[in-house]
Amino acid sequence: MTLTLAFTKGVGKHDRLDMRRADGGEERIDCPKQGIIPHDMVHYAVENVLAARGFLGRVAAGEDAAFTMQAEAESDGVERLVEVVQGDAWSGGESTPDAMIDLYRITCEARACPALPLDAATIGAIRAEMRTLGEAWSATPIGGTLTLRFG
Repeated sequence: MTLTLAFTKGVGKHDRLDMRRADGGEERIDCPKQGIIPHDMVHYAVENVLAARGFLGRVAAGEDAAFTMQAEAESDGVERLVEVVQGDAWSGGESTPDAMIDLYRITCEARACPALPLDAATIGAIRAEMRTLGEAWSATPIGGTLTLRFG
């Protein structure tokens, strides 16, 4: 269950993500620019560190890359964490790990999804992955592609 992710930095308001499954299936998503790495690259950081099944894991397993996937406990928990990590990155990455974990739990409770187990070391590992991806994305020129392998 592998997925090749090719993020292409766009000129205008969008970047692009081309995904290729091990079985040859392909998906394409336009990614609105957000001032940090693309949203689905945040998914890569979170899912890669946690080895959890989220959006990318589901696409790798053959699901369509749709904005409205059926609810699934683990991937819903991953999505809530992606939101928290992305929000932290937008605000400069200064939140304490405990504050991020608290916000994650509150977000999961509000959306009635089970929270994944997290600790400060896991938040640190996700942040390290985000920094690495951010540096690689910053070094990618307009029109250039950053390719990652998931799974």
